[in-house]
Amino acid sequence: MLNFTLAQSVAKPALLRHLFALSASFPAQILAYNKMLGQLHDAGNTTTLAHYLRLLETAFLVSGLELFSRGQRRKRGSSPKLVLWNQALINALAPRSSEDAQEDPGWWGRLVENAVGAHLLNHLPAPEWGVTYRRRGNAEVDYVVERGRAVWGLEVKSGRPRPACGLAAFRLAYRKAHTLIIGSDGIPLEEFLGSDPHPQLEGAA
Repeated sequence: MLNFTLAQSVAKPALLRHLFALSASFPAQILAYNKMLGQLHDAGNTTTLAHYLRLLETAFLVSGLELFSRGQRRKRGSSPKLVLWNQALINALAPRSSEDAQEDPGWWGRLVENAVGAHLLNHLPAPEWGVTYRRRGNAEVDYVVERGRAVWGLEVKSGRPRPACGLAAFRLAYRKAHTLIIGSDGIPLEEFLGSDPHPQLEGAA
């Protein structure tokens, strides 16, 4: 699939490959374009990176999720949240044994969060559905799903320590929004990943 993407008009194919590999090192992480520029050789500018990230998305490899901005003008150039569509790509490009991964709570949490994001992207196609994220200070919502006027906030819990105020702040800001917790204290991870997400969303409070 990456070769198909490279067959399109790509001025810097090596940069596209390196951006793909970089994404596998930062699964489910919000990564500023300026930080990417500092880690990629001959990266050009942020416009080039944003364009190449869109190419990777058209190949169903990596999505750079945008910042949720319902009712507001979307902030241009906001830092994307990198989600790989296939979990196996992370293992291939940033290999760690299962034991090593689980012993690193931060990395394991990102793997789990990416798995949920990949599941959403594979089952909720655009343009009918939108998948973004929300962050206001320390209050983060892992994924925000939109369909028409309906909106859902999703929090993924994997045991990774972090502030738990994201969903509460989201519900205060968007009174009609539905929320789901996936993982501990919510829908079991295996259950969510093993089924169509539509019924889970429709049944959310």
